[in-house]
Amino acid sequence: MMTLGNKVVLVGTGAVGSSYAYALMNQGVSDEIVLVDLNEEKAKGDVMDMNHGIVYAPQTMNIKFGTYEECRDAAVVVICAGAAQKPGETRLDLVNKNLKIFKSIVTNIMDAGFNGIFLVATNPVDILAYATWKFSGLPSERVIGSGTILDSARFRFLLGKEFDTAPTSVHAYIIGEHGDSQLPVWSTANISGTRIESKLSEERKAEMADQVKNAAYQIIESKGATFYGIAMGMARITKAVLQNEQVVLPVGTLLQGQYGHEDVFIGTPAVICRQGVKQVIELDLNEVEKEKLSRSVKTLKEIQEPFWK
Repeated sequence: MMTLGNKVVLVGTGAVGSSYAYALMNQGVSDEIVLVDLNEEKAKGDVMDMNHGIVYAPQTMNIKFGTYEECRDAAVVVICAGAAQKPGETRLDLVNKNLKIFKSIVTNIMDAGFNGIFLVATNPVDILAYATWKFSGLPSERVIGSGTILDSARFRFLLGKEFDTAPTSVHAYIIGEHGDSQLPVWSTANISGTRIESKLSEERKAEMADQVKNAAYQIIESKGATFYGIAMGMARITKAVLQNEQVVLPVGTLLQGQYGHEDVFIGTPAVICRQGVKQVIELDLNEVEKEKLSRSVKTLKEIQEPFWK
């Protein structure tokens, strides 16, 4: 039986990990959060700092430092550890370094007796979510990558500004790789049912797609890393799992014939529930979008396949 409850173990307390833990605390998503990191002093400092804010949090909770042994009874283990993306470096450049790191991390987690749901944020996230699935031996629905949760949020934010509408009322997705081969699904983008595609010029649509795709590079150039946006997205996925929301979110999950592709983790809308990914929502793509998605799948597989032959 899969481990229930709402205990969350976070592995990796860098900028993304600590921001994610802070988001969980602020939103009252879990009543037990454990921070695990090789840099024990830094993680213990985060624990102390967060504990001093619990009095103002939505609910009381237990936040502590721990080891991989804490994964034994965790409902969700979130991996934010790994080498960081440097200026001028793409997410895919990180693959060699982070696959080695992940093999060690996932092995330690599974050796502790973990039987819950993995949530992966480290880049390149699509390839590392696939690796987590392979290393762990868990059913694919219990390994969730952050996928295009952040890219879609950026897309919705820009469209909200464009049409002077709250981004929560904008329904639009970025799918594919969380990276340079991602694509906006203009054919289904809408505001409360009103389609957006015909209201924008091709030039403007291309400009907005580039803004979404290049946002991370701009932020990295400005302050060294992106972490607030992805932390909020990860907290949203965690909440959807722990509260069995059955909500559709654009996450990284294994394709098993959807869109005509298989054996690759990639960003797509999916129903998220207490068991993980309940169902992939296959969008009705036009021919141009299908071709772009195929190129995105090809990009990931060309990087990924040599490691699994």
